[in-house]
Amino acid sequence: MAAITASMVGALRAKTDAPMMECKKALTEADGDMDKAEELLRVKLGSKAGKAASRIAAEGVVAASVEGTTGALIEVNCETDFVTKNDSFLAFAKALAGLVAAKNPADVAALAALPLGQDGFGPTVEDVRKGLIGKIGENMSIRRFQRYAGGGKLASYLHGTRIGVLVEFEGDETAAKDVAMHVAAMKPKALTTADVSESLIAAERSVATLRAAEDAEKAKAEGKAVQSPEIVARRIEGSVAKFLKEVSLHNQAFVKNDKQTVEQMLKEKSTRVHAFTLYVVGEGIEKKTGDFAAEVAAQVAAAKG
Repeated sequence: MAAITASMVGALRAKTDAPMMECKKALTEADGDMDKAEELLRVKLGSKAGKAASRIAAEGVVAASVEGTTGALIEVNCETDFVTKNDSFLAFAKALAGLVAAKNPADVAALAALPLGQDGFGPTVEDVRKGLIGKIGENMSIRRFQRYAGGGKLASYLHGTRIGVLVEFEGDETAAKDVAMHVAAMKPKALTTADVSESLIAAERSVATLRAAEDAEKAKAEGKAVQSPEIVARRIEGSVAKFLKEVSLHNQAFVKNDKQTVEQMLKEKSTRVHAFTLYVVGEGIEKKTGDFAAEVAAQVAAAKG
């Protein structure tokens, strides 16, 4: 049996970034053979991907790649904010944005099957993802991406790594960049009022209807006159119309000059926005909440008994 030295463990850790004890175990099992130990670690760490898959990945980063009139925006998730600062994780997200732009995968599954090599993992995106899960110790997932290649010019804006915007436009580049920053700040749901989804409109109409019903009940309770159905209907549609203006990019007050709308600013700059995509990390993902101290206590108790 070969003697396993601290320097051997350190060298293997430097190559794999695996936990120290895992490196020592692998070297012992491989009888000091560094290459075999590295292979054993890859297998062991890769198995962590299955265990981690059930854990919610609601943190993450947004990455962009723009090359001429072709570009992509992608959201890649992890479990904790700590991993969003990991160089390997950031490189993975950036590489994926480039792959989406260059290869035009149909969906996340198609992206996962594309060739990629990173940190000694590969030969596909999925292999790299699983390898990084083992290396870093957290679940990771590719959530969504959007690609533009329609011939229009592109402007991108990343607010840190948590908010990303891609705008397809024609006209002034500075104006388009300002629009991208505006979208990141004001988070419109659609380009124009006509583009707002029917589901959002229905949800807002439902809220306005409930509000009108509550107002009617309150008026009855206070002995006041209740508005006619016609007036109530106009109020509801007025609320919906206001909502549509608030969530459509063209109708929002421009963040750099609230005296004009975005549409007015674009007209002034002879610029037209064809489309935009906004990604906010974790938006819509239900995050797990819990008592951290209680979880630690439970783990300690389980280990004792």
